Amino acid sequence: MDTRRPARGIMPSVTDQQPAGRPPIRVLVADDHALFRRGLRTVLELDGDIVVVDEAEDGIAAVEKAEASVPDVVLMDVRMPRCGGIEACQAIKARVPSARIVMLTMSDAESDLFDAVRAGANGYVLKDVPGEEIAAGVRAVQDGDSLISPSMASKLLAEFALMRRRDTEVVGTVLPKLTEREVEVLGLVARGMGNREIGRMLFISENTVKNHVRNILEKLQLHTRMEAAMYAVRQNLINPPTG
Repeated sequence: MDTRRPARGIMPSVTDQQPAGRPPIRVLVADDHALFRRGLRTVLELDGDIVVVDEAEDGIAAVEKAEASVPDVVLMDVRMPRCGGIEACQAIKARVPSARIVMLTMSDAESDLFDAVRAGANGYVLKDVPGEEIAAGVRAVQDGDSLISPSMASKLLAEFALMRRRDTEVVGTVLPKLTEREVEVLGLVARGMGNREIGRMLFISENTVKNHVRNILEKLQLHTRMEAAMYAVRQNLINPPTG
């Protein structure tokens, strides 16, 4: 975890905190480095709205402890002994579908990022972000946002663009299942915007944005906002980077 001031990007604002009266967010931390787990626990629990319910030193332990504790959010490294984070992500999604999973890793490899998205991860964050920003990210993911380090966002959109070019399906009427407002929201989700930012841009409440996102995922039979971003790129709702 870095102590430098973060660059602007898709990571949430560090001022975002859990509203008063809500129960604390229950987090499972999975990483094979005990010192990192201990430091992350300290940072996450500073404000009192996040509690680390358990820790795991490898992927197998992460799956077992996720089943036992049913956390709201799992922060998990990609590369761990016995079972890696990608495989553990798939297993946790199958056994504890309510859990939101964020890969927190040193790996900036595109293959790890894409595998994490396919496994159902709700976010992919590099460990060089400040600790307080990770805490803000946990709150954002719990509220339904996706979470991705800015340096990885362009790689993700570039991959989606490649998938779109490879897609040979003939696209008919653009998104016949979605309303005009839902199409607008989907395009902004694909750009990495959180619910609050989308609400400000469209002059609607954050709760209204959440309802739109939930309806979009249900209509398109998708599970995560990152899957929705992939869909949006394939439907030409946004233009990914070409460089």
